Amino acid sequence: MIYASDLDQTLVYSRRALRIPEDTPGLVPAEWINGKLSAFMSAYALERLQSLPQDIVFMPVTTRTVEQYRRIHIFQSECIPKYAVTSNGGNIIVDGQVDDEWNLHIRSLLRQQAATPEEILNLFDDVLSPEWVINQRLCDELFFALLIERDKLPMEHIAEKIRVLETLGWESSIQGRKLYLVPSAVNKRAAVEHIRQRIGDVPVIASGDSLLDRCLLDFAHYAIAPSHGELHVERQRVPEQVPYQFTEQFGAFAADEILDYVHRIHNDQQTQIDHAEIRETV
Repeated sequence: MIYASDLDQTLVYSRRALRIPEDTPGLVPAEWINGKLSAFMSAYALERLQSLPQDIVFMPVTTRTVEQYRRIHIFQSECIPKYAVTSNGGNIIVDGQVDDEWNLHIRSLLRQQAATPEEILNLFDDVLSPEWVINQRLCDELFFALLIERDKLPMEHIAEKIRVLETLGWESSIQGRKLYLVPSAVNKRAAVEHIRQRIGDVPVIASGDSLLDRCLLDFAHYAIAPSHGELHVERQRVPEQVPYQFTEQFGAFAADEILDYVHRIHNDQQTQIDHAEIRETV
């Protein structure tokens, strides 16, 4: 099996996303930035992640850049995955090294299917303002991440731009204080599907909280989302279009339920295999 999971607000939580005091028992450090602790993970979720059966391939799948992913020390020292997807699918890391062939493939798709980053900046130029944009960056030369004052976001004007954006081969996502503008070809599903082709025709379990995770959860055989974030909001709005299981808890300890779910699915699958083998021998 493959367990492919988003990181931020799914398994890893910044101070702002914790929804509990950072000195709450049961949290462990996950990331430091310039020597300052910036993100946490549930100790129970980490233990359950480390104790996944050997036939489950755990795969972090994140919008973080390669550099930002490598800041999460847990996945560099305590729980080191063979595969990781970063840059929202724009990069694949195999045994710690960036897969250059995949990166070149993605850039070829972008030249064929999407407007250039410069064209996207021109589209948004008349609405981007220091009044609500704290900073913006082009991540791994693939997509934009804008740190914003969300309560000052000119939603009506932004919605108009997003409608045009979608005709240019790009899409958007608002996660907390970040607005992402991402080419549709740069997506988590395609990267995970590519790795699955290497591993074999195995079931996929996925977890994630944002609209950028939706294509991955739709692709997976089993999907679970925390009870916070964009997907949870979407579920409240149109429940019939968001058919995933959701956790009962929200915030950092939602990760505990997610990892319990992964173990339970694996156990159920193994039971079915065992029963099938018994039937074959009878």
